Amino acid sequence: MKLRREEVLHLARLVRLGLSEEEIEKFSVQLSNILENFEILKQVDTTNLPPMTQSIALQNVFREDEPSPSYHPEEVLANAPQREGNYFKIRAVLE
Repeated sequence: MKLRREEVLHLARLVRLGLSEEEIEKFSVQLSNILENFEILKQVDTTNLPPMTQSIALQNVFREDEPSPSYHPEEVLANAPQREGNYFKIRAVLE
């Protein structure tokens, strides 16, 4: 399906894009190619396929949450600009 210049301009107005003549021609070709690919996909027989939201099975990729030793407060606060005891000292965020 070949998009006409007017259709590309209409789409550009909908998304509030200002396009040059060169961009209009470029997007006309690119959008037409996308629509042609959808026409090909519409020909695929999906009558016996169950609906799905994922094409591959999902799996958890996170590691187990295991406790580990923490850093000593002196190491953590070594480069702190200001500190108060074992805490970072910062300006008040809320009055």
